[in-house]
Amino acid sequence: MPRMENTFTNLKQSFRRSDVLAKLIYINVAVFVIIRLWSVLFLLFNAPDISLLPYLELPSYPASFFHKPWTLLTYMFTHYDFLHILFNMLWLYWFGRIFLQSFTLRQLGGLYVLGGIAGGLLFMLAYNIFPYFRALAADSALIGASASVMAIVFAVSFYRKDYCLTLFLLGRIKLIYLALGVFVFDLLAITSNNAGGHIAHLGGAFLGIWFASRIKAGKDLTRPLNRLMDRIANIGKRKSRMHVSYKRRDTYEYNGRQQAANAEIDQILDKLKRSGYAGLSSEEKKKLFDASKR
Repeated sequence: MPRMENTFTNLKQSFRRSDVLAKLIYINVAVFVIIRLWSVLFLLFNAPDISLLPYLELPSYPASFFHKPWTLLTYMFTHYDFLHILFNMLWLYWFGRIFLQSFTLRQLGGLYVLGGIAGGLLFMLAYNIFPYFRALAADSALIGASASVMAIVFAVSFYRKDYCLTLFLLGRIKLIYLALGVFVFDLLAITSNNAGGHIAHLGGAFLGIWFASRIKAGKDLTRPLNRLMDRIANIGKRKSRMHVSYKRRDTYEYNGRQQAANAEIDQILDKLKRSGYAGLSSEEKKKLFDASKR
């Protein structure tokens, strides 16, 4: 048991010390592990699997979404298949590092969330507008970080169009050509079995391109979101500061009362020297007696 506690403590400390990119990977992996362990636990006891996915995945049907709007955020951290999370996290790590050569960690975190939101909204919109998907909308849902990752890939690709990668079998290739190839593939695959995923990729890609174009114009799309997150994070800190300020105020008041009491005792002692004990009033004698006991 102590070893288990030490492991959790080390993981917690590692998470706190890590940067935004590592935190995003940590969260995705943690959610994946929890979902799979939950399913394994039910299978071991031959119990019906009460899946966690319906509470985390983004439904395409508007009526279902209105009952759980938080899924627009949770879906982008949710995976169920091992290969799904493996490739998403590898892409997030590789292109996240490239992204950080030109942008900040705060912009990376903000773009991850905005790209996921854009992909989720385009998925819902497409499934409720196009007749091809409308019949499937009531039973379709979206999970995965792909839209968020695509936003990062396309942002850096369109911001640094001359950036080159060396890929196995393909050799040296410009990153923007790789991004455009992925875009065309997703566009051609929007009627496949994973139509929702490919549509979400396109939403993330459009958001990434928009981010790059606005950055070149001197505007940062992630700034409002990051400010909002700062305000939420500072709520607890404000309470802490208020608590400290109250403590300081109480301390100042106490010190002020002590200084006034000491000054009064000094005056009584001066009178004692001049007039003797008999010259003190009964109240002054009492205060002097009380002070002698402290």
